[in-house]
Amino acid sequence: MRFIFEQLRLGGDRNFGYLLGDREAGEGLLVDPSFDPEAAVGRAEAQGLRIRGILNTHGHADHSSGNAAARALTGAPVMGGPGHPGAVDVLLRGGERIAFGAFGLKVWHVPGHCADHLAFLVEEENAGLTGDLLFVGKVGGTASDADARTEWDSLQRLLREWPPETTVWPGHDYGARPSSTLAWERRCNPFLQCADAAAFIRLKAEWPTFKARHGLR
Repeated sequence: MRFIFEQLRLGGDRNFGYLLGDREAGEGLLVDPSFDPEAAVGRAEAQGLRIRGILNTHGHADHSSGNAAARALTGAPVMGGPGHPGAVDVLLRGGERIAFGAFGLKVWHVPGHCADHLAFLVEEENAGLTGDLLFVGKVGGTASDADARTEWDSLQRLLREWPPETTVWPGHDYGARPSSTLAWERRCNPFLQCADAAAFIRLKAEWPTFKARHGLR
């Protein structure tokens, strides 16, 4: 019961935020407070956690719009990746580790969906927060073929560097389930079954037809 992990439904376009904590230390982190930061902070208070940081997987407004309110309620710094479009107190880079009690959140810089995108892994618990990079059965949208190639490279890094048993916790409830595992996504996610970046880009272009043909959500 020491490790606290809550997936929070915070409105918007089926947005998820997350509360992580160490019950014994009384320390926690908020990730993507988005449209209902008051509810997210309320959960931290109910769990007896002092929030040490407000993290964004990326700076799109549907993930970061709650930053200012969460900061005002908790006094915790806002943390985001390189090129984050909003105001951040702490710039996070790949390879850094953010401690909360006995636990730590390691940072991966995974651009593609947007330039500042980060993914987070609680290494002690193999819990991965993938934002809008990787959903259950899907991947994040990209603005160009160049961005899609970058996203492919980011996804391949996670497949190489995260343990296969890692649980996947996305930024939106877009799939058949609200969470998954990296091994399951490798086996079942059509985008992760592509042979190379060119096939990945083709599937993105053909996705509406592919989805309809296979009865996918």
